[in-house]
Amino acid sequence: QVQLVESGGGLVQAGGSLRLSCVASGRTISNRGMGWFRQAPGKEREFVATITWSGGTTYYADSVKGRFTISRDNSKNTVYLQMNSLKPEETALYYCAAGRLYSTSGAANAYDYWGQGTQVTVSS
Repeated sequence: QVQLVESGGGLVQAGGSLRLSCVASGRTISNRGMGWFRQAPGKEREFVATITWSGGTTYYADSVKGRFTISRDNSKNTVYLQMNSLKPEETALYYCAAGRLYSTSGAANAYDYWGQGTQVTVSS
């Protein structure tokens, strides 16, 4: 089992930045692709970014390209999401997820483990 705990969310003004962290425990995540998803009230969960197990390749939703950066430190079993130029419509609960071994995907059903989420609120 992999347990994931997100942190770093909060209230920020439009145009501001936040850095989310996701710490894994139980098992190593160094052999798993990792992803960030978000869900706003009344909306479906949506893909934000993913990173391969080695950290060599990243993929982003079109809406966040150029503003968000996903990274990982396998020595710390931790994944990060740097979010810049935040917009009010990006207010949501942000989730970290661990994918299947040596795989990467933008589909939520390809992930085996999920954290509880961290709230990001962007004020206008």
